[in-house]
Amino acid sequence: MIAVASLLPAETEAMARRLVETLRGEATRYVAADRLPDIRLEAAAITTVIDPANGQPGYEGIWRNHLGERVGKLIFNSDGSYYAEYDICVRHPSKSGWFVEAVTVWGRGATVKAEARLLPMI
Repeated sequence: MIAVASLLPAETEAMARRLVETLRGEATRYVAADRLPDIRLEAAAITTVIDPANGQPGYEGIWRNHLGERVGKLIFNSDGSYYAEYDICVRHPSKSGWFVEAVTVWGRGATVKAEARLLPMI
């Protein structure tokens, strides 16, 4: 894992921390705080990625569980947009027959939006 502070520019790191807190906040709407997954920026493996359309750098972070399976990602695109998701896979607390697969955040600049990704139970 690459240290966050050594890879992300200060402004991007500040936004990444805001996105992580937004993910955590959205997750706590569906998961008790004592069962909340480990959604921390320091737990993400961060790499630099190059946008093939314009050759500009962006950043990608991946969260993995103890089995090495990907459970979340954080993306900063070269155009200033961003997206993050974290798998929580829990029953929806008020919608019978549905479960919350993941919580997501996205936006550009200071605008951050968040929501849960729901799937019907089979």
